[in-house]
Amino acid sequence: MRVDGRTVASIDEGLLALLGVERDDLPEDADDLADKTAELRIFGDPEGRMNRSVEQVGGSVLVVSQFTLAASTRKGRRPSFHLAADPELAERLYLRFADRLAARGVPVARGIFQAMMEVELVNDGPVTVLLDAPRRGAGS
Repeated sequence: MRVDGRTVASIDEGLLALLGVERDDLPEDADDLADKTAELRIFGDPEGRMNRSVEQVGGSVLVVSQFTLAASTRKGRRPSFHLAADPELAERLYLRFADRLAARGVPVARGIFQAMMEVELVNDGPVTVLLDAPRRGAGS
């Protein structure tokens, strides 16, 4: 990952986690998603089945804050970002997510919050997974 032409973070085997924080997200959501990210069985086992987690393969996670994941495209042709968290909340939950992974022993590399980043990805296989936090409260 580069910012202003300078490499600021990189990993070898592991996951690229693009993290979108929405205005109603809670600290518990960041914890739940970090735990799920660490434990998600999407790496191949000796038989070639997706049966091992990033923790089990000794991989790392590159965490990138990506507010555009909160875009709504239900109306019109221009994305609306009204669901995106304000920068203070987004940064707090982004850091909490990364810290939770690191506390589990998963090596974490981070982007620079709110920077224009160039991210390169070598996708080893056709696996892209969307994780969403459980909804809490009366409307769940």
